[in-house]
Amino acid sequence: MIKSGTRLLLATAAMSILLGSSAWADGLISIIVNDPANPYWLTEGNVAKATAEKLGYTATVSAHKGDTNAESTMIDTAITNKAVAIILDPANADGSIGAVKKAIAANIPVFLVNAEINQEGLAKGQLVSNNAQGAAMGATEWQKSMGDKGTYVELFGNPADNNAATRSNGYETVLTQYPDLKKVGKEVADWDRTKGHDKMQSLLQANPDVNGVIAGNDEMALGAIAALKEAGKLANVKVGGFDGSPDAVASVKAGEMAYTVLQPVAVFSEEAIKQADSFIKTGKTGVDTEKQLFDCLLITKDNVDKYSGPFVLSK
Repeated sequence: MIKSGTRLLLATAAMSILLGSSAWADGLISIIVNDPANPYWLTEGNVAKATAEKLGYTATVSAHKGDTNAESTMIDTAITNKAVAIILDPANADGSIGAVKKAIAANIPVFLVNAEINQEGLAKGQLVSNNAQGAAMGATEWQKSMGDKGTYVELFGNPADNNAATRSNGYETVLTQYPDLKKVGKEVADWDRTKGHDKMQSLLQANPDVNGVIAGNDEMALGAIAALKEAGKLANVKVGGFDGSPDAVASVKAGEMAYTVLQPVAVFSEEAIKQADSFIKTGKTGVDTEKQLFDCLLITKDNVDKYSGPFVLSK
């Protein structure tokens, strides 16, 4: 004969199986990133998930890979699964607005990380790197490595992401102060290493004597470095990146990349979860503003040994 206490325990366990592991926690947090094939976005998802689980939530990570239709479907899934919050790296500054509105209509708070949308008042928080500050810092370091004269090309990120234009404009603001630094080419490479490689090959064909490359992210910069190596030209070209990815840090250490600008993705991914937790429990995020900027750090050969893990620079 099964005692009443045992029956209750078995019933609770059965209910947990039916409802999923969230029955034991404080609910589901749905984390939607861009593409975990990029170590930056992989870290974004991993840190957010680990932080959510540490706070007692269950968490899932999915990836839209820049596709707003896939993003919309993932928001639908989060709604169906009764997520208590959504952490989203938006696919498109304009095109993701509808997906965010859909979640808000379902009374699910949304926190955006890494990239913004072009409408305020929807997300409870938009937590991003201070891209303007990082770009100015990177361009200043790149100019120091280049000197006051030379020709260079730029690799531009995904035009649907406001970060691409912000970084490019930051580079321009600094580098136009040096009239003998001539930009002779600019190509869109969508944050992608393979595209960075292929676009660099095309730029080299048109400008074989170029001696500088400034890129909107590390993946494009690493692709450019591969193309320059193949052409036997890397020794005479200064390449700058942006993200602080492990591969870029290794490239800086090897003397191939002049610098990388580290985005504190681990910091703001953790912070987004903490703000979501606060909002779920108190109705307030604990911060005064929706848009929150996190300053970037510069990694060069002089401080590269202080890199202590994915996207972390120790003091």
